[in-house]
Amino acid sequence: MAIIGAGLAGLSCATRLQTLGFQVQVYEKSRGPSGRMSTRHGEGWSADHGAQYFTARDPVFIEALNTWIKAGVAANWNPRLSVYEGGQWRESNSTEHRYVGIPAMNAPGQYLAKTISIEFNQTIDKIYQQDEKWFLHSLENGDITQSFDYLVLAIPAPQSRTLAKLVDHSIEAVCSSVKMQGCWTVMARFSEKMHMPFDAAFINNEIISWISRNHSKPGRTGQETWTIHATPLWSQQRIELDREDAGKLILESVKKLGLNCQNAEISIHRWRYASGAINTEMGFILHEDNKLSLCGDWLNGGRVEGAWLSGYQLASAIHISAALNT
Repeated sequence: MAIIGAGLAGLSCATRLQTLGFQVQVYEKSRGPSGRMSTRHGEGWSADHGAQYFTARDPVFIEALNTWIKAGVAANWNPRLSVYEGGQWRESNSTEHRYVGIPAMNAPGQYLAKTISIEFNQTIDKIYQQDEKWFLHSLENGDITQSFDYLVLAIPAPQSRTLAKLVDHSIEAVCSSVKMQGCWTVMARFSEKMHMPFDAAFINNEIISWISRNHSKPGRTGQETWTIHATPLWSQQRIELDREDAGKLILESVKKLGLNCQNAEISIHRWRYASGAINTEMGFILHEDNKLSLCGDWLNGGRVEGAWLSGYQLASAIHISAALNT
């Protein structure tokens, strides 16, 4: 069994498959696991610059979350939460429980990855099937000699489409229907604490959609750091903008809201595929004829919990399919 992608969906799928008795090999193009549950680290600072928190509603996911909490890699986050809309600030009346990784957002992914065989820095740029076996080609190392009975694509829809278009037109069609949007993200580091009346805020009808004090989350140390997300629509319309130009516009917007980053050290990140989910929640895709499958948050509501459940449920479906065909 091969899985392409070590984000939360791929890690969840791999963990569940191993529990069910499958041998699993994961390939990931980045240097580490967790995908968009990501944390940027620098000298004396860190910032969660992908998913900012997650919620838990499904009993199966809640059980997994409790395991993470017990292991010390996740905890509840209770920020002072505000909302900005129509030029006015108000306190949020949300009562939803929010959770974060400890000591960083990527901690649950790293926890899951410890028990999985993962090859990092491997960009899979070609897949093909021969004699009912799947073969992979890596941009960095060429042909991978090992063959696989099953192949799971646990990557965003546009990347899945690129790999699947030559081998499965039905998957290509599904992936083409998904309009994923990017996200420009700014991380601002300060030498002293910024006195803002909130720890995190939802921003409506502006360039930015979210700002958050990283140190308001449990387990964080180092310099005062704030994460600023631009809106998906604004980001997508300017996805090819120069990094510095995008950052300048975002910082001008956040300054109007009271956070002056003039004396801050700035890091800028572009998430090319940050959000976007198909209208009907398919959960996952399993093609029993060629044993090619897909999972990810974009197939299951677009949230962290949806990503984990997509991988978990796909693994269970593969197990049932394999049992019926033996």
